[in-house]
Amino acid sequence: MSSKDSKPSTSDSIVGQKYDRCLADLILKAGVGFGVGVVASVILFRRRTWPISLSTGFGIGAAYADCDRSFNLARVPGTRIIPASPPPAAPAVGPKSSTHVV
Repeated sequence: MSSKDSKPSTSDSIVGQKYDRCLADLILKAGVGFGVGVVASVILFRRRTWPISLSTGFGIGAAYADCDRSFNLARVPGTRIIPASPPPAAPAVGPKSSTHVV
């Protein structure tokens, strides 16, 4: 997308872009986890299936955590949500003094 073609983004397109990034991240991380699991299974664990499942699950979990952070910014480590301060209180109006200076 070039800067000449940029139009104002609607909330639907922003959410759609986030879902697209999450799906691409899920496919990538699950695939890397699967590959690492296959290599570990063949080299270290005599062709067992649990390393493949475990590493694929780690990849899916990492993708889920990243997607959760992109949709909920309060879950980003080190971020603190500061509540809005209440509006200033009006000065207290009490009964007026009975003395009147003329």
